[in-house]
Amino acid sequence: MVQVDLFTAGAVFAIILLAYHYLSKRYEYFLTKPIPCLKPTFLVGNTGPMMFRQRDIAAHVQILYYAFPDFKITGFYDLMNPIFMLRDPDVIKKIGVKDFDVFMDHTPTMAGATEAEVSGEQLFANSLFALRGSKWRDMRATLSPAFTGSKMRHMFELVAASAKSTAEYFKAEAKAGKRLEYEMKDTLSRFSNDVIATVAFGIEVDSMRERENDFYVKGKQMVNFQSIVVLLKFLLIRTVPSLAQKLKIDFIDKDLAAYFKTMITDNMKQRDAHGIIRNDMIHMLMEVRKGALKHQKEEKDTKDAGFATVEESTVGKSNHSRVWTENELIAQCFLFFLAGFETVSIAMTFLAYELTVNPDVQNRLYAEILDTEQALGGKPLTYEDLQKMEYMDMVVSEGLRKWPPAVVSDRFCNKDYLFDDGEGTRFVIDKGQTVWIPTIAIHHDPKYYP
Repeated sequence: MVQVDLFTAGAVFAIILLAYHYLSKRYEYFLTKPIPCLKPTFLVGNTGPMMFRQRDIAAHVQILYYAFPDFKITGFYDLMNPIFMLRDPDVIKKIGVKDFDVFMDHTPTMAGATEAEVSGEQLFANSLFALRGSKWRDMRATLSPAFTGSKMRHMFELVAASAKSTAEYFKAEAKAGKRLEYEMKDTLSRFSNDVIATVAFGIEVDSMRERENDFYVKGKQMVNFQSIVVLLKFLLIRTVPSLAQKLKIDFIDKDLAAYFKTMITDNMKQRDAHGIIRNDMIHMLMEVRKGALKHQKEEKDTKDAGFATVEESTVGKSNHSRVWTENELIAQCFLFFLAGFETVSIAMTFLAYELTVNPDVQNRLYAEILDTEQALGGKPLTYEDLQKMEYMDMVVSEGLRKWPPAVVSDRFCNKDYLFDDGEGTRFVIDKGQTVWIPTIAIHHDPKYYP
């Protein structure tokens, strides 16, 4: 017969009650704020349906957005973390532009970790997306000259070469009498992979013909955020960030990180040894290492502006004296891959779908392409020629409006901020809190897009 120690049982019960009471207090944050908040579920907050795969993140964001349609800002809980949901474009513009200094950072992946505590070997933690404060500002200023009009012209040539190779593959398949039926997400992922390989990593691969090349296979593994290992890492980082930091947990698998690091460093050594210059990301990072990559005043030219572009922030043109380590620079190549691989292929896949179900749009776009080709008179398409294709710009912009690859964006409040919507709602967003910008919900709100 099992003997029950009443004292031990009582102590355990008391600890459970205290833990429940302590954790439940986390869900009282919005009670002190004059805004509505969705009722949370213990431990999972309002994130349960998404965590348990009952709905995807796009649907989840829209449900949160429409919960309180008469308010410009609302609240909900991501697990046990209070989140402010911004629902008004003017409020978003104020926080994202006018008061940007208060909200310049993304929510820390390693909450509580100082700049010095982030391991120099961690790739994601050292990428521009995860950097914070002055280090983010300095890296932003460092990389900004790499994306000016003149640099984009050079990169465009590399993109065009990949596009030509892909088009020639389809022509060869058609000439051979093969049935041209492809899964577009896979096809466009391969094209995106090849573009990133040549532009960011300085290598040429052909993922349409060499379907299992190392760069593509390892790249797919790196962006597989649905694996159990990655999900466990994510939960550890979110729930016990101090332990994750001590263990130097990174989203990127160590073996994959080592593969890409070696590729980049070997490429740099080869170029240094033989004086090779190639207008890609590797070359620009080598220029950064030498301190030779600077903003050029004459590069500001209105002809570089597309129909849907906006003027660059002055943050990208600030000066600094920070010296970057090799790993910090390599981390930016990784970010280029992570930010470009899935997002670009997803955007192109949805765009292909929209053109299929809207043949009138497809025909008008095709007519503009034919007009451009005729005007070129056999010459290759240039960066400037592409800028003149206004309907192409409009189609891409509308595709991104309907199907934004990043369905939500977040910002981290780095000091107490007095929120005022100009209509009587005033309160403090406390330092350390996160605000969400529900991109996909606003893009589909008939109030703004009838």
